[in-house]
Amino acid sequence: MIKEVDGEASVFGADITVEADCQAIVETCVARYGRVDILHNNVGIAAGDADTVDVTEANWELLMDINLKGMFLTIKHVLPVMRAQGAGVIINISSTASLCTRPTMLAYKTSKAAINAMTQNLAIENAEYGVRVNAILPGLMDTPMAIGVSREVIRQERDEDVPLCQKMGTGWDVAAAAAFLASDDARYITGVLLPVDGGLSARVG
Repeated sequence: MIKEVDGEASVFGADITVEADCQAIVETCVARYGRVDILHNNVGIAAGDADTVDVTEANWELLMDINLKGMFLTIKHVLPVMRAQGAGVIINISSTASLCTRPTMLAYKTSKAAINAMTQNLAIENAEYGVRVNAILPGLMDTPMAIGVSREVIRQERDEDVPLCQKMGTGWDVAAAAAFLASDDARYITGVLLPVDGGLSARVG
């Protein structure tokens, strides 16, 4: 898809819960392209969550490692590059679940709320270097990750929950928000938690 619009893409296999892998991602990018302008943190899972008393330590650690630790490690190693450049954009994918109470989603919600706090702290910490840090909070999205049972049944139930046209968003809606935040049009925007949810968080927040 990137090459179809005359872009260039490279693939790098890594485990984002392993610091050496995250460091290698950044080093490889710098070696191939000379700099890092944008870091888009979009790795996350929601599996294994349950009522608080039923959440296992292993599931809690898995969610925190992938959703939160992975972001921290990539940011830790990209920041020196962006600071030296005097510019850079970091976009973290959080969730509207971080803004509202969701029973049986304690670990997921906690990991996403932590991303919000980390994003805003990083925005202030790195403003003097010209590095902008923002988060996108997707709501109900019609993606494979969101569909677990009957696709049509889940889609109908979720569509009805969304105020805007009673329709879930798609990955393209999140991508459009990310493209804006990464662009020069957003050069004066940092520390923002941007819901992309068809108005859902305005109703339940």
